Amino acid sequence: MSDDKGVIWDLLPYFPEFDGPQMRAFKVGLDRDIERLKTSSSELTVFSGETHDQWEALILIAEDVYSRLGHFSSYLGCLEAADAHNEAVSLSRAALVRQYAAFEKYEIDVLGVFKRAPKTVFDGFCERPNLEEIAYYLKRLRERARTTMSRKEEALASDLNVDGLSAWGRLYDKVTGKLEFDFITKNGQKERRPISQWRSLMSDPDRDIGRSAYEGGNRAWQQIEDVCAAALNAIAGTRLTLNTHRRVAHIMDRALFQAAIRRETLEAMYAAIFQNLDTARDILLVKARYFDRRGIWFFEREAPLPLPESTALGWRSATETVSSAFAAAYPGLAHYFRRMLKDRWVESEARSGKRPGAFCTGSSVIEEQRVFMTFNGTLGNVTTLAHEVGHAWHAHLLQGTRPFNRRYPMTLAETASIFAEHVLMDGLTRDPSIGEPQKLRLLDTELTDAAVFLLDITTRYTFEKTFYDERQKGEVSVSRLKTLMSEAQRTIYGEALLPDGADPYFWASKLHFYITDTTFYNFPYTFGYLLARSLIDRYHKEGQEFLPKYEAFLRLSGVDTVENVGKRALNVDFKNPAFWQTAIQSLKVPLEEYRRRIIDHIT
Repeated sequence: MSDDKGVIWDLLPYFPEFDGPQMRAFKVGLDRDIERLKTSSSELTVFSGETHDQWEALILIAEDVYSRLGHFSSYLGCLEAADAHNEAVSLSRAALVRQYAAFEKYEIDVLGVFKRAPKTVFDGFCERPNLEEIAYYLKRLRERARTTMSRKEEALASDLNVDGLSAWGRLYDKVTGKLEFDFITKNGQKERRPISQWRSLMSDPDRDIGRSAYEGGNRAWQQIEDVCAAALNAIAGTRLTLNTHRRVAHIMDRALFQAAIRRETLEAMYAAIFQNLDTARDILLVKARYFDRRGIWFFEREAPLPLPESTALGWRSATETVSSAFAAAYPGLAHYFRRMLKDRWVESEARSGKRPGAFCTGSSVIEEQRVFMTFNGTLGNVTTLAHEVGHAWHAHLLQGTRPFNRRYPMTLAETASIFAEHVLMDGLTRDPSIGEPQKLRLLDTELTDAAVFLLDITTRYTFEKTFYDERQKGEVSVSRLKTLMSEAQRTIYGEALLPDGADPYFWASKLHFYITDTTFYNFPYTFGYLLARSLIDRYHKEGQEFLPKYEAFLRLSGVDTVENVGKRALNVDFKNPAFWQTAIQSLKVPLEEYRRRIIDHIT
């Protein structure tokens, strides 16, 4: 395929070949060191000043093993996402889960000892010269230890995770990676398309194309609805059962810990959102006015206006657009992006067998990142590219730091990616060659994204909370899942959703509900969006002088709580609803311009 329609990434820096001698030797060495780690941790049961040297050596070995596990996981994840039909890679991914389970045995031993350790002894241990840099990681382990079962029970849970919780997630990835749907073209021809193209087709400016994709795709999701429901129920049921035995009071407690935020922060953000839902709904109502409608269908929530100038982009023009926009607003990010393209760290070719969605991954062993997506020529694809490059830039800024200090929470990870989206739009807006039609298109993109983060993500959060409440009482049926999803959409979108506009299968088609290593893979996106919007506003006020502060903020992201990072680097209070209120209210100015331009356009 011509590289104007997408490119294939270069994975050779990971390993010269899959299952070659270097990869096999790497795996053998990893297995050996994990076993040594497990043996040492099981034998080291006393935590005192006399054993601190031994504990320090154990932690340092674990940090190295963690880094290498991440390297291997990143490599196999890249291979499987790019070719869901490769059974050998899938088997290797399953074996990797067993390696992680073995590594967790070390963590289980550590958690048990840290749980019992006197505070003064533990604090002294964290102040040792080789450990003070990773003190936050060690304290997080101790905090996590407060909600652990016995060593034997945690070891069993780790073993069962291989063929239980994570297996359901892998099943979903495998089934959906192979899924295809029938798409009826404008001339009435039926075409078989991979599900990886579904989202882009639904978001086509031509609403007839979007509806054809939506209907064909949902017929395909209906065919696997029982598999999806079984996976979703199993993932949720396992989490709830483990939480009961670990004395975790509520599913959100685990989600908040993973996001490294306090409940007050989440409540402050959602208090502001629910008070301002009309602002987000208004975006879609204004857009619907373009079509002489009173709302939208859920499937078209990401679709741009069908402006006459809207044409499919080639890969070269898309990357040039991103590069130029970055250069105008953030030269350092632009330079890094050009390096990613030159070294082929991006996978974007549209073809069958690819996993749906997009992601960024990387390795601290080779200090490189990779971006995965499927490029179908839309402006939304350009935004997705910028989003994932923002993740890569975040990881790049942490290059050379301790592996345990790169475990930043999703809340701050999504801040970096969405800030890159804002930088993209900022750079495009500064382009003097942008005419009036293009300005409307950019406004449409900016505000459509806002509606997604404030309405779509909030819908997912609302659905998942309700689903987990019901799952505590037993399995939730396919029909009930469809009802819960439709009700969540209508509740959040309100009058912006047409009476027949709900998508009852969104619980099945949204990959995020099936990610097993993160609980509630939704609200961090909204958190990141609103925080990034606040940051871009500061950038507009302070100019280039703000970028070093932003980079310092990202470099702190793995060494403190989100609240403390915000206070230390930016002097903001995330527990104050007014912070989030200001970010949402900043949409009113572009919304009024959007309203004016649409009225002018249709009259």
